[in-house]
Amino acid sequence: MRQPSTSVLPSMRRWRSLWLLAALVLYLLLACYQLGLPGLHYDEAREAGVNAMELLTGAPVTAFRNVSITLGNQQFPLMVQDYIGALNVYLALPFLALTGIGVPNLRFLSVFIGLAALLLLERAVSEWQATREDVQYGTRFVATPITTAGLVAITLLAASPSFVFWSRQGIFVTNLTQPLCFLSIWQGLHWLRCGRPRSLYLSALAGGLAIYAKLIAGWVIGPFVLLAGGWWIWQRTRSVGKASRLSLPTLLVALCCFVLPLTPLLLFYGQTGALNELFGKLDQSYYGVDNRDLLHNFPVRWGQLWQSLRGDHLWYLGGIYANPLAPWLAGIAMGIGLLRAWRTMAFPLALLTLTFACSLFTVSDLFVTHYALVQPLIVAVVAIGLTTVLGQKSARLRQHQPVHQSEHQAVSFYAFALVFVLLTLWLGADLLATTRYHAVLTRSGGVADHSDANYDLAYYLRYNGLGSPLALDWGMDAPVRYLSEGKVTPIEIFGYTSLAAPDRDFATRLQPFLANQANVYLLRAPDQAVFQGRRERFFQVATSIGLTVEQVAQFEQRDGNPVFELWRTSR
Repeated sequence: MRQPSTSVLPSMRRWRSLWLLAALVLYLLLACYQLGLPGLHYDEAREAGVNAMELLTGAPVTAFRNVSITLGNQQFPLMVQDYIGALNVYLALPFLALTGIGVPNLRFLSVFIGLAALLLLERAVSEWQATREDVQYGTRFVATPITTAGLVAITLLAASPSFVFWSRQGIFVTNLTQPLCFLSIWQGLHWLRCGRPRSLYLSALAGGLAIYAKLIAGWVIGPFVLLAGGWWIWQRTRSVGKASRLSLPTLLVALCCFVLPLTPLLLFYGQTGALNELFGKLDQSYYGVDNRDLLHNFPVRWGQLWQSLRGDHLWYLGGIYANPLAPWLAGIAMGIGLLRAWRTMAFPLALLTLTFACSLFTVSDLFVTHYALVQPLIVAVVAIGLTTVLGQKSARLRQHQPVHQSEHQAVSFYAFALVFVLLTLWLGADLLATTRYHAVLTRSGGVADHSDANYDLAYYLRYNGLGSPLALDWGMDAPVRYLSEGKVTPIEIFGYTSLAAPDRDFATRLQPFLANQANVYLLRAPDQAVFQGRRERFFQVATSIGLTVEQVAQFEQRDGNPVFELWRTSR
């Protein structure tokens, strides 16, 4: 293995380590500030908080679709949604055990996952740079050095409004898929470069875990497997570099590593009809997206791709701010990369393109939050493209070729000036947008489903002895359970069958509860309703049997706009 031995490299390594540390500290400062805001979202509580709280307190576990495994006297959930595994539940346990049941306590996990994503993104980008140089110049490194491209990538993410605020509420967007996907890419590329079977096994294991964490990880893992396989075949047939050997036993072990973390998913689907339901949504999703209408889905997703770079989709923090330069700078960086080193850009750009193509299909809706997985990949491609201007110097240093002093100075000055200017503009605009989001969040406390009004709701129910309110709309059950540490357990009776109107059995489910006038009913404010028609049907059924409906309490956002309501009936 050839190692560079120029005298500048130890100094470069120190500066790059300091750069890496500075970017990570910046991310942590922005991600950890006022971590209790916005309010706890339903998905954060449902997909990690409630089950983790139940496991820690010894309460009965409310497993999704009642599917769990039992070890001793304890139940352990397998999934938290039909397409989301329970990994976040188990990862949250040590954080909550050490710090207690709370919102910042739960979000420490998400912030830590974001930190891991940054580190693994740098490793994946640097590994790609090393792989390309191995093919072009024959230099192989056992340990991949930190590269400028990797550092640029994490710097572009460290202050990004999308990355920072998605990481703060990472369970809401299942940001666990980010580090797992980049771990799979890093180790897959390392296997292609160095041929170590253990790297292939780790790549397969991480890929399986990513898909178990959330099925949309397949958007990245599937295309990466295809491209890596094509790269390996090309290496073997063209005798480029030293292609990694792949024996049948090695392949079988890798397949086992991939399937092993999917075992809970397979057990879950084997015990429920969830897989058939997912297949039933391939043509038209739960929220009505036509997966065959690519002409409609493409511009929606294309807009979201750039939204994730700008950060102007975080309205629920209380305002909309953006980095308007990001899409333009991204286009410039990719253009530079294609013009200077299209072979270097080919693989990562192909991976991004295929991932985007996969995102045109959904079993839920075309949510911009899905791009929490894709945005770091865009930034990785941008970083690789931008740093191709430094390629000439890097290549000659690694090959120990003499460089004329004037040529060296000219290349260095203009190349580094370009990288510095673009990086400074991007980072500065991101910092401005992110700090403005923090400022408005301090005033708003979050909006709608993200409002901190649910803190007041949980407190009121817990300390007024209202342990089993009837939830007539979505978004209140899981946050109240978690925030009350299981002391309040709302009963959801609104029915998930249709968003547009209550199902025919809604009145039948409601009437037995109306007989007990001690019951209270949780509703969302009229302009905040998610599952439509339940409010009107509740009033209709109650008055039809001679009951009077009166509001007991109202819980508002900090701007005074009502979000949740508490009602009671009387004669």
